[in-house]
Amino acid sequence: MTTTTQFVSITPLAAEEVKKLIAAEEKPGIGLRLGVKGGGCSGLSYDLDFTPEEKGDTVVDSDGFKIFMDAKSLIYLKGMQLDYQAGLQGKGFVFVNPNAKSTCGCGESFSLT
Repeated sequence: MTTTTQFVSITPLAAEEVKKLIAAEEKPGIGLRLGVKGGGCSGLSYDLDFTPEEKGDTVVDSDGFKIFMDAKSLIYLKGMQLDYQAGLQGKGFVFVNPNAKSTCGCGESFSLT
């Protein structure tokens, strides 16, 4: 396990939403799994889930919960900020990724070229 605070950051609104969702899961030891997988309009898409820590994860302590990232996803996520926005047009998590060269219209997928 690697614990660091340098790879990703989370805004206060996103942290509050994650804490509410983790509490609703009612499963001890889970955290926010943040990953990247192939797919989506732009080639790579973000993957959010609530899971326990897995062997080899990088772990970020954040606002009373843990963020888990596998080694393959970490290269795409380094420097990313997770935000949460709520408004008349809807609500949801927003990914602000300095590594992304382009993103799709919904903001859930991105490319590096």
